[in-house]
Amino acid sequence: MKVIICGAGQVGWQIARHLSNERNDVTVVDSDPDLVRRATDSLDVQGVSGYASYPNILDRAGARDADMIIAATHSDEVNMVTCQVAHSVFGINRKIARLRSQSYLDAIYSDLYRRDHMPIDVVISPEREVAAAALQRLHTTAAFDTERFMDGKAHLLGITIEEECPVVNTPLRQLTDLFSTLRAVVVGVRRDGTLFTPEAKDQLFVGDDCYVFCHVDDVARTMEIFGKKLAKQERIILVGGGNVGLAVASELEKRTHRVRTKIIEKNRKCAERAAEALERTIVLNGDGLDVALLHEAGVSRADAMLAVTDDDKTNMLAAVRAKTEGCPYAIALINDPTLVPMMGPLGIDAYINPRATTVSSILRHIRHGRVRAVYSIGDAEAEVIEAEVLSTSPLAGRKIGEIEFPEGVLVGALRKGGEVIRPISSTRIDEGDVIAIFSLAKDVPEVERLMQVSIDFF
Repeated sequence: MKVIICGAGQVGWQIARHLSNERNDVTVVDSDPDLVRRATDSLDVQGVSGYASYPNILDRAGARDADMIIAATHSDEVNMVTCQVAHSVFGINRKIARLRSQSYLDAIYSDLYRRDHMPIDVVISPEREVAAAALQRLHTTAAFDTERFMDGKAHLLGITIEEECPVVNTPLRQLTDLFSTLRAVVVGVRRDGTLFTPEAKDQLFVGDDCYVFCHVDDVARTMEIFGKKLAKQERIILVGGGNVGLAVASELEKRTHRVRTKIIEKNRKCAERAAEALERTIVLNGDGLDVALLHEAGVSRADAMLAVTDDDKTNMLAAVRAKTEGCPYAIALINDPTLVPMMGPLGIDAYINPRATTVSSILRHIRHGRVRAVYSIGDAEAEVIEAEVLSTSPLAGRKIGEIEFPEGVLVGALRKGGEVIRPISSTRIDEGDVIAIFSLAKDVPEVERLMQVSIDFF
């Protein structure tokens, strides 16, 4: 597949890395020659320096025979015009644009993106993706990472193994014997900084970060088995009242059970905008690092605090300060992945990486076959891919134990009809089933091969 990626920043570079590793023909376009050089020096991609919305620049990038264009520059308008040029001048079939402005995302203006107007096939909103990730973290506060699959019927939980964990030092095969009705599978373990897929004989040790697939009805039981408790979130403090904070607060106001939410926003105009847009949320204008203001917001009585400003260091310090003042759970928005190893030593319970959430959203619309969801783990260390099994797939009609999956691949969940089941070696995969697979990054191409469908399905 020939793909043009416009924008060589964090998101564009990460997408280019994924696609080039999977032997796609990738060309990166950016107005900054240094970013283009970084991409071409470190990845197996071609590079063009220039403005992506210019037809001659897209022509140089190979737009005449490109299959897809991904517009992920920092400008909404450049991304929109790029897709228009790609459609009108070059006839590129698939166009994906990253848009940040809420005005462009308002549902009442959705007709704008029809093929006879502004022909964008997929619109990605980083702020909405991040807000959704924050709400999922709040739903399962004892997990450092969480994502929903199978239309919400299966969850991926990231759980840190601590000394009070009842199953510590227990071989994974014994978990099936001890909890025969538990619909949960350990699909990944990070130990001493290295992520791997465990075997049945492997044990979980204190300090491990493990990824567990489980049925939605078994989330509470799974967390309990791994030594965690689910706490109801009734009092939430948000530090940062920008687009992300506003989106989170709006969703919290819609919940059936009452959630008392307070926002602390430093910028006065931004605080006033949030106060006007929200009905039941209290908005405080001030610095989220101010201890007196945190006390006024009731940080010691809060169930959780989310720091979602546009500054990583502010988010980290606000989370640490909230924990110091008695808040039991703190989440920080972190753009720079090199800061992630500091989360544990600082006592920050969970983090959200906007780049990873945006990358996951874009990958969802790139994968082969009937891919329904893609979730990127860590710093692109692994992926979880959910897809429908078609008749042309090598998986169809075979038992899981008969399929030669790569060493870094495990099946986390399988849906037959409307029922999500825990996959075992004797489980047969049939056409129409929906499968969720955990794969280390190096094995994703082989997973795609197993998911591959004939040209008729594209």
